[in-house]
Amino acid sequence: MSSNSSTLLNEENSQGPKRNTECLESLELQTPSSFQDNPLQQLQLASQEVLEKAKKSGRSKCPRCSSSRMFYCYTCFVPVETVPTKEIPTVKLPLKIDIIKHPNETDGKSTAVHAKLLAPDDVTIYKYPCIPEYEEKRHEIALIFPGPNSVSVKDIASHLQKHTEKSGCDNDDDCSREPFVKQAKTEPREEEKNVNKRISSNKSEGTRLKKIIFIDSTWNQTNKIITDERLQGLLQIELKTRKTCFWRHQKGKPDTYLSTIEAIYYFLVDYHQEILKENYKGQYDNLLFFFSFMYTLIKNAKCCAGKE
Repeated sequence: MSSNSSTLLNEENSQGPKRNTECLESLELQTPSSFQDNPLQQLQLASQEVLEKAKKSGRSKCPRCSSSRMFYCYTCFVPVETVPTKEIPTVKLPLKIDIIKHPNETDGKSTAVHAKLLAPDDVTIYKYPCIPEYEEKRHEIALIFPGPNSVSVKDIASHLQKHTEKSGCDNDDDCSREPFVKQAKTEPREEEKNVNKRISSNKSEGTRLKKIIFIDSTWNQTNKIITDERLQGLLQIELKTRKTCFWRHQKGKPDTYLSTIEAIYYFLVDYHQEILKENYKGQYDNLLFFFSFMYTLIKNAKCCAGKE
């Protein structure tokens, strides 16, 4: 469920500079209408010139582990030396994201690293079985996974409310407060007003989603993670049906099985519209900064290979 174009890049370079030059020239001559079948074309992305330059330079060293990588190090979650961090966009997310990565998921094929690179303050990647305990915070956490009990994004608030009601007043200091003495019809005391505001605020806070969990693995590997007792009882969310653009599409699976970074992106778009009730204006498009570039790169390489 993830990505790395270095193999394709190496295969392309091995064919010699002449073919590559002819191929790139022919692609540059094509009009935008030639790429109408690219569903990522309408994204509002930061300039990808830095990736273009890195592509021409070839593989580069990771500044931390010194491994040879293309664009970024999928082990250290940092750009390589030819991709300055300051030229990589940073995306601020409305909630925290935990990604649970299956131990057998190949690092170099995972798109989960894209999220960590582009939203470093809001994304954490764990390698299963080393994952957090979520039980105490389950009323503010949800898991992206389709299933018989999954709900849509628009129904998140109402279902989190049910989780909050089940937990009762265990974590609410105001529940233990003595009630105010009943008085004649007068204006509420200032103290009472403040308490009521705080109680209302606590209830609202208790129904707000603060963290979302994604599983990074092939669909055949998910069962081991989804059945883990630490994930039981969490609200499960199923995304709207969308077609994947991932070039490593899993054989025998429908084209609605998204890569990890696609799932994160589409969830945030839906969350922004359905829960935050705000118009979407491309706020999270840069989460597909690497994905869209590699999609076009690999698509063009396949196009060139088909011309021989």
